[in-house]
Amino acid sequence: MEHQFRPDISETPLKGVRSNIVQSIRAFRVQDLQESATAMGHHFLYANLATAQSKQDVLDMIAQQFTFPSHFGKNFDALYDCMTDPLHKSGPQPGFIVVLEHIPANGKFDKEAREQLLDIFRDTADFWADRKVPFRCFYSFQ
Repeated sequence: MEHQFRPDISETPLKGVRSNIVQSIRAFRVQDLQESATAMGHHFLYANLATAQSKQDVLDMIAQQFTFPSHFGKNFDALYDCMTDPLHKSGPQPGFIVVLEHIPANGKFDKEAREQLLDIFRDTADFWADRKVPFRCFYSFQ
């Protein structure tokens, strides 16, 4: 039986990044994050929100790109629930790398809405930290 070698985190671009964090994507490239997720056997979730204008657009696009179930409630509470409960109930999880690229910064999705969105992912990171599962979320604004 052949075992696939999974690199230690120190062998990925995530070296030095806390295991449960929400942070700006800054120096990271999406491709590198995706390759790191694959190499470590983690889930990779990506949402490009460049065309979103409102909270509803952001939630619709995340739901579509993360392939949430059709019954997704399209509000921040439902977003948190989809990022935690069903995954937790489905069994042990290897870890997550999430990228939210081009979060809108406009009148319909203002600073408060952006902070609420990022708070959902911070709460999700805390949820997974309590279960000793890495959850790293990287984001950028338009």
